[in-house]
Amino acid sequence: MKSAYDVLGIGNAIVDVLSRTDEAFLGQHGLVKGSMMLIDEERAESLYDAMGPAVEVSGGSCGNTMAGVASFGGKGAYIGKVRDDQVGNVFGHDLKANGVAFDTPKAKSGPSTARCLILITPDAQRTMNTYLGACTGLGPSDIDPALVGSAAVTYVEGYLWDAPAAKQAVLKAFEAAHAQERLVSITLSDSFCVHRYRSEFRDLVRNKVDILFGNEAEIKALYEVETFEEAMEAVRREAKIAALTRSEKGSIVIKGSETWEVPASPAARIVDTTGAGDLYAAGFLFGYTHAKPLAECARLGGVAAAEIISHVGARPEQALRELI
Repeated sequence: MKSAYDVLGIGNAIVDVLSRTDEAFLGQHGLVKGSMMLIDEERAESLYDAMGPAVEVSGGSCGNTMAGVASFGGKGAYIGKVRDDQVGNVFGHDLKANGVAFDTPKAKSGPSTARCLILITPDAQRTMNTYLGACTGLGPSDIDPALVGSAAVTYVEGYLWDAPAAKQAVLKAFEAAHAQERLVSITLSDSFCVHRYRSEFRDLVRNKVDILFGNEAEIKALYEVETFEEAMEAVRREAKIAALTRSEKGSIVIKGSETWEVPASPAARIVDTTGAGDLYAAGFLFGYTHAKPLAECARLGGVAAAEIISHVGARPEQALRELI
């Protein structure tokens, strides 16, 4: 069945605030390097005040993925909640300017648009502190089954499980997608997120998800194993398709008894790893919805990840279609 959209993304609509820092700053503020922590508005304001000079760019894990899909030349749509405020208007403008359809009604009251304070250490690792704000207003009423049915794949971020109404929105979307013989996909988002919702994620992988994304730490956390090899065999038994990233080691795609190991694309330089997994998913989903072999889907994911880690910010600076 022909699709109006290649990918429909559902995620937390967040504006990223990126700042370079050092290990001492992380220790001073009790931050775990490489993690994502949920914070309240007061904590967000105090951290923001303490941070050095910052760059503000539209982000959000799934939003980054959708910008990547569009940069490859794919057709994308996005569902996410922002407040009708300056930050929310910037988020919407940036997504639409990238060529992604975004028509979720803006909240007229309640918390402000979400932001993520991202601290980048000299080793290019990013430590994220997220104030969800208006994101928590995303609910089942924001899911249009007709829109879901118009996309070949509906892709969501595991972070949505942190808000009960958003989780129900995702489950409604998954049901609508499968009712119209469309596919669904999820990224595990973060190993801490996996620890919070392991049993629910395992159930999703077994019973609802068609394409699973995760990195080495996340997939080991999902199956509570010590080695990547053990995690591979565990996910092989449960997932239909699993695309697993391993940083400089590239990625591995698993489908049934088959395995594809794809080397990482060379990066001009490594400046900021923010969004590497998001853009890998963009390349993979673009390839998948354009009938590419799974190894080629993984290669496209690697191309996108290499571009994104070569600069600050999690949206492509160069049109990804030009790199393939």
